[in-house]
Amino acid sequence: MSLKGKILLYGKTDVGLMRDHNEDAIGCEENIALAVLADGMGGHRGGEMASAITVSTVLENIGEKIKNINAGETDPETGYSAESIIIHDAIALANKNVHDSSEANAQYRGMGTTVVVAMFYDNRFTVAHVGDSRLYRLRDNELEQITRDHSLMQELIDRGFYTPEQARNSLNKNLVTRAIGIDAKVQIDVQEDIALVNDIYLLCSDGVTDMIEDHLIESALIDNSENLEKAATEIIRLANEYGGKDNISALLVKPIKPFPAKNGLFSRFFDFFS
Repeated sequence: MSLKGKILLYGKTDVGLMRDHNEDAIGCEENIALAVLADGMGGHRGGEMASAITVSTVLENIGEKIKNINAGETDPETGYSAESIIIHDAIALANKNVHDSSEANAQYRGMGTTVVVAMFYDNRFTVAHVGDSRLYRLRDNELEQITRDHSLMQELIDRGFYTPEQARNSLNKNLVTRAIGIDAKVQIDVQEDIALVNDIYLLCSDGVTDMIEDHLIESALIDNSENLEKAATEIIRLANEYGGKDNISALLVKPIKPFPAKNGLFSRFFDFFS
């Protein structure tokens, strides 16, 4: 079942004001409401290669495997949906592909990337991520960060060494503790939640969140809630206005109609309590 016309997607990426090339990569597939964003790292354009490999691997792998599952079906071993399983496996494959390319090409040795993936199905969504690229949700005009950064700074915040406000000014805020391609295997965080019509979901790189605070992101989404292209453009404009020190990427998703899976148990449960 195609979700085109039920869920809107729009993405935009910008090199920023300080970099000479863009190591971010974004991609989406409207029919299956899939959005992917990666923020690469590594010299000699290694980051650009790592993010491109990751986005293409995830899109292609999920696009192929989604044809063979029942939407919203629960995996009996893990308790996750079938969609969550294939997202996890696609990211694991991307990690292998980036790591193998790094090992095989001296010029790309040590390259890596963050990744955040969101897919919508059966009136809910799955988000999976590695690193400090984020997923936010705007619901009822309130912005919430859904993902938790895999970064040294987040660990120090969790342990009480820094407040979030102090962390914004730290020189160590961009040191990630997990990344795609650095090691042969990687730990992937996966979450599932209900999606509501008129929610707005923002996948973004740290070129957004390092430059502008959450209240500005919230205002940009509220003011442009009826036009995702304008919302993405405004977020990038603000990130450049406040310094533009890194590549900037914003990928937006907005459900505009219910999208239950046909005869899905979760859908019947959701409809009953809606």
